[in-house]
Amino acid sequence: MAGGDESEDPTPEFYSEGARDAGPDVSRAGRVRPGTLLLASTDLIEPTFARTVIYMMEHNEAGSLGVVINRMSQTAVHNLLPQWTEIAASPRALFVGGPVKQDAALCLGVVKHGANIDGYEALRPIDGRVVLVDLDADPADLTEVLDGVRIFAGYAGWGIGQLEGELEQNSWMLASALARDLLAPPAADLWAGVLRRQPWPLPLVATHPIDLSRN
Repeated sequence: MAGGDESEDPTPEFYSEGARDAGPDVSRAGRVRPGTLLLASTDLIEPTFARTVIYMMEHNEAGSLGVVINRMSQTAVHNLLPQWTEIAASPRALFVGGPVKQDAALCLGVVKHGANIDGYEALRPIDGRVVLVDLDADPADLTEVLDGVRIFAGYAGWGIGQLEGELEQNSWMLASALARDLLAPPAADLWAGVLRRQPWPLPLVATHPIDLSRN
């Protein structure tokens, strides 16, 4: 199953049990890096990943790790991590980051333009203004430097060579992330939005119907 292999578990250190902005760019398999977006191809219809957008956090010889950033759950942040409610981006709900370790939470944040995060041990840079946030930190200490955070239940993980195999099968389209993608509301249809800002002819893919029976 795409993105659900636990044989290699590249769990980030800031994974909490319990609880360079880039312009448009479509890349090939060799260009996957932290800050790359994986967009489900129109042929990927398996419910877990159909029409998903995955923000890649790690991609190296040990495997790959990312979080689905366009699947909101029905669980409010306040219900599980009330102290993070005020800094959570609207809608203040938990997002489903993927099928691996859904009983734990992972947090990504967007640093404010011009903010200096040197000395903030709770923030680990991923790419540009996107950072991994330690959920054991006090969110009140981070409000001055973060535009907002998203909290994810679970993540998508790939073992050695697995993601490359899926890319060769054209299961995913690749693009560079913008920091604002992390905080986009579900109603924005992020999958189509990212495709529309790509070079021609990829914007045509954004018009692919969600339900083929309606076409």
